[in-house]
Amino acid sequence: MKRLCLCFALFLSATSACAGAELMSETVWYRDTPRFGGISAIEVDENGSSFVAMSDKAHVIRGTLVRSEGEISDIESGALRKLKNRWERNLWTGYNDSEGLAIDENGRLYVSFEGPARVWFYADERSAAVEPRAHPDFENMQDNSSLEALAIDQEGWVYTLAERSGRITRPFQVYRTKGLDWEKSFQIPRRAPFLPVGADIGPDGLFYLLERDFTGIGFRSRVRRFDLEGGNEETLLETANATHDNLEGIAIWRDPEGYIRIVMVSDDNFKWYQQTEIVEYRLTDDR
Repeated sequence: MKRLCLCFALFLSATSACAGAELMSETVWYRDTPRFGGISAIEVDENGSSFVAMSDKAHVIRGTLVRSEGEISDIESGALRKLKNRWERNLWTGYNDSEGLAIDENGRLYVSFEGPARVWFYADERSAAVEPRAHPDFENMQDNSSLEALAIDQEGWVYTLAERSGRITRPFQVYRTKGLDWEKSFQIPRRAPFLPVGADIGPDGLFYLLERDFTGIGFRSRVRRFDLEGGNEETLLETANATHDNLEGIAIWRDPEGYIRIVMVSDDNFKWYQQTEIVEYRLTDDR
């Protein structure tokens, strides 16, 4: 295990803190089927065992994180199931770019898409989609840079935000809904060069944001944490270039010792020179 606490001076005005983060495991996930890949989101149960993952081709996969002495030692997963539209038909190319995933206490799935920007609801991955009204802002979001991240809190509020804010000095607007109309919630300061790719709300009720920076020769990742008003910003983790692959999905749980754990999954973009991996960190200064 190695200790990471790379907390740089982002801006003098930033209110940031850095918790100790230990890399607990880094496990390659391989399936011998051309449909597997592009994993862009993950959710884990309260025990850090069962998971639901989703690709950016609208496939949902359920499985188990096999653990040995608390660390992930293997990944077992089932069938890839294709999400449907409201007519129970497969989503066509150009309309199936699923990026964010959240699951409520009843097992209902919420999925955000980038093309066009929208969030659909599913009773489960076999059901037809429910298409709520979109916020007017969604229509003007940038192609391939819209609703990457999705999270749900203990009261049933679903939160989303776009990958780009439209300007480097403009904060990211977070939107929320309880299934009817979307409303503007809090804002998150944009700290370049990282951009949001995943989100989750932990058992501590805080908002965790996974961000990515593509350097041209690899990826860097950062995790920041906020309260649900966008305050108390903390930088928990910032990796060096090529420490991991293209981490896009994030899930938060609390282990039996009381430590917050961060599970992240990489999107291999269906490229032979990339890999799907599940990475887990433990916050050692935060129990």
